[in-house]
Amino acid sequence: MYYKTIYKSPIGIITMACDSDENLVGLWIEGQKYFEDSIKSEITIDDTLEVFQKTKNWLENYFNGDKPAISELPLAPIGTGFRQKVWQILCKIPYGEVCSYGDIARQLGKRMSAQAVGGAVGHNPISIIIPCHRVVGSNGDLTGYAGGVEIKAKLLKHEGAIL
Repeated sequence: MYYKTIYKSPIGIITMACDSDENLVGLWIEGQKYFEDSIKSEITIDDTLEVFQKTKNWLENYFNGDKPAISELPLAPIGTGFRQKVWQILCKIPYGEVCSYGDIARQLGKRMSAQAVGGAVGHNPISIIIPCHRVVGSNGDLTGYAGGVEIKAKLLKHEGAIL
């Protein structure tokens, strides 16, 4: 069983989802590509769950300019083993910094392609918290973002990232 709620953020409406164990499994910006795509069963609205309150507090801190730790939240993104590896690398990109898809591909080794990494980054089901917005093109361009390049730019500006 999965549950969801919404949060009104400075960048728009955000939908959050959790599993029955109260692990956060999704966080999508309204209109985001692959919205709720990783959840293949019914989702019930429930605004009372503790994980949602923790996540809302995390987001409040983030949008107020604090740097909350990803480890403060119980994350359980749903995806293949390859995607999980990419998302783990995303979690290591420091606040306000960026890296390229190629950088991540090199970390994975085995002649991994930047395009394969881009696919995994694009399917990140926990936007903002798992910071896929911190991944840029090899020349620093703001290429692709499931929530839209304008939102990516706002998040990076908010974090003070230098491009």
